[in-house]
Amino acid sequence: MSVLVKPLVTEKISALNEKGKYGFIVSNDANKVEIKSEVEKRYGVNVEDVNTMKYLGKQKSRYTKSRVLTGRKASYKKAIVTVAEGEIIDFYSEI
Repeated sequence: MSVLVKPLVTEKISALNEKGKYGFIVSNDANKVEIKSEVEKRYGVNVEDVNTMKYLGKQKSRYTKSRVLTGRKASYKKAIVTVAEGEIIDFYSEI
């Protein structure tokens, strides 16, 4: 299983892309060293810094005819990667 699950393409992360920061959803057991080496290997850039955040999945409930169904969305880990000055990651080149 890969360390990087998928890149984040949101409005807030797109604003950070201009500053050389890129967001990724990563596996929950990945550490900063593994994230840094995977991004450098996959995208061919020099990574200066990695910040990680863990998010607990939100609890959701749905009302049906028979009963109330409750559950939880999946928890995930997010990484913000800062690349070296002048380098970029193009997520759309693979499309």
